[in-house]
Amino acid sequence: MVLGQGAVRRGYIAVWMVLVVAVVVPTAVRLVMWDADTPRITIVRVDGEIRVALDELKALPMVSRTGDAQNQFGNWREGGMYTGVLLADLLSSLGEEVRDVRVVATDGYSIALEAWRILDPEYPVVLAYAMDGVEIPDWEDGPRLVVLPEDGAVSNEEYGAESAGSFWVKNVDQIVLGD
Repeated sequence: MVLGQGAVRRGYIAVWMVLVVAVVVPTAVRLVMWDADTPRITIVRVDGEIRVALDELKALPMVSRTGDAQNQFGNWREGGMYTGVLLADLLSSLGEEVRDVRVVATDGYSIALEAWRILDPEYPVVLAYAMDGVEIPDWEDGPRLVVLPEDGAVSNEEYGAESAGSFWVKNVDQIVLGD
């Protein structure tokens, strides 16, 4: 029995489809899984959400300074060398004007941050992606919102807060833009 040309073509098409599935599907799954592991921050806007990945943060101008904050008991905590981006630069890069925001951590902790604080050149608000040279995801407290004046220390008195350390948010998950 001799197979017709149509049967041979269908056979080639079937083999081609099997090869495509065998190659494309695992590659697509790998890309999706890799993307799921990429640390991201969600910017919540009135018209929807923007997910910002670590590599996108690292593409913005970098700030690297030592920082330490005083808590409500007067103790100094969280000292280290932080590397990240100015929150104002991040918002501007997304086409947003700087306004009041609420910063929300993965554990539900949140803090309201007024626009004037975000724009204060004496006390720059930084979204850090590394501490002491260790980047997220290896740095388990990041991404982290920190305040990094030139001298590195933020006291309660000089920041005009009961706890300057309360403005330092570990594991930032969302930045919710105000009206």
